[in-house]
Amino acid sequence: MAKVPADTIKYNIYAEIAIDGVVDKPDVVGAIFGQTEGLLGEELELRELQKTGRIGRIVVDIKANAGKSTGTILIPSSLDMVETSIIAAAIETVDRVGPCNAKITVTEIEDARSAKRKFVVERAKTLLKKLIEEEIPESEELSEEVRKAVQLEGITTYKGLPAGPGVESAESVILVEGRADVVNMLKAGVRNVIAIGGTNIPKQIVELSKEKTTIAFLDGDRGGDIILRELTQVANIDFVARAPKGKEVEELSKKEIILSLRRKIPLSQVRGYESKSVGGVKEKARTKENNKRLLNLLKDVKGKLIARLYDENLELITEIEIKDLIDSLKDVQPYCIVFDGVVTQRLIDAASESKVKYVVGVNKSAVSDTKNVTVLIEKG
Repeated sequence: MAKVPADTIKYNIYAEIAIDGVVDKPDVVGAIFGQTEGLLGEELELRELQKTGRIGRIVVDIKANAGKSTGTILIPSSLDMVETSIIAAAIETVDRVGPCNAKITVTEIEDARSAKRKFVVERAKTLLKKLIEEEIPESEELSEEVRKAVQLEGITTYKGLPAGPGVESAESVILVEGRADVVNMLKAGVRNVIAIGGTNIPKQIVELSKEKTTIAFLDGDRGGDIILRELTQVANIDFVARAPKGKEVEELSKKEIILSLRRKIPLSQVRGYESKSVGGVKEKARTKENNKRLLNLLKDVKGKLIARLYDENLELITEIEIKDLIDSLKDVQPYCIVFDGVVTQRLIDAASESKVKYVVGVNKSAVSDTKNVTVLIEKG
């Protein structure tokens, strides 16, 4: 799952849980994922929110006593106030953990930015007092400049180009036309974005496109067509997304941005660019590197008789005993399974049903059909 940087956390959801039985932390996390799935619609799906870094790692602290378990739950959120409250209400609907009855009660939604706000207010008072003492007249231009500065909080640069703070760490990057587009994307929660700055494509963009999966997100007008043509001549573009016809990226709503990105298509499927796809070699290199990373994860489970389930960013979702692996897949639905055991056809069948992409083990036995699941083993 994608980690939520501390500087983007807006709220912390605190809850208490009581369970009529003895369970472990991963059981609670799995129950929250499983029982809220499909409850709130696609845009507020917990699993998807974690993948995009909008919801942080669910922290569970639980203790057992006299056959019952009690504990606390913490969920960091970078969503807005309304969406965070909806998520908080949703987790209260969880009424079972494994075979045991359970009750979750949200005790508090804390505004993580309150301390920052307090500092801003106090500092603003000091600065205003100084302005008054120096008899500097108020100015609409000054107010507008301060307003813009607040709006641009979070925008940074990548090698001199306007960008979001996620460009360097993300595996994919979204190219937009200008600084205003970057600002609007950040407002929508998209952090791995960088501005091209016009039709004269900077060399920084060319180099970046060779290293990462690259999505060109352009205005829905003639200017967007021209920039796309320029980009494909010098950079390695993997996917293309466009704003609705006649609209610019900087004026799109959050919903329009998300929908446009979901509708991205490979460059090879864009009319006029069918034979210009240059991503094949890069994709093979990424696949090889990805497989190497997955096999390295196997070292951490060797000899422990455990399985670890990971999301698309290879962030750990949960850790379970091998005997419980198959039964846990439907609830967790991980991207990757890494375990200290032998890959069997039964495991592959269960993994395929749960949309698992990779299974990594020490060996495999009698696997006749991998069913679109990639199997990586230490031996063979």
